[in-house]
Amino acid sequence: MPVSDKTLVASAPEIRDAVTEAERILGDTGRVLLRPSGTEQLVRVMVEATDPAQARQLADDLAKRVSSI
Repeated sequence: MPVSDKTLVASAPEIRDAVTEAERILGDTGRVLLRPSGTEQLVRVMVEATDPAQARQLADDLAKRVSSI
């Protein structure tokens, strides 16, 4: 996901809250990973879940929030 400043994503309270909520929804059945690129102003948004539709929905929501930073 392209962002204006990838370093702000990790410190943004709204992103931390969104990740915490996604992890709460997934429980022990999945995981969330946001990883800034080492070379570009990009943040990779990854969600693993037993339900692919749930993973896609959570990833899309997180990506929208990340892109607004």
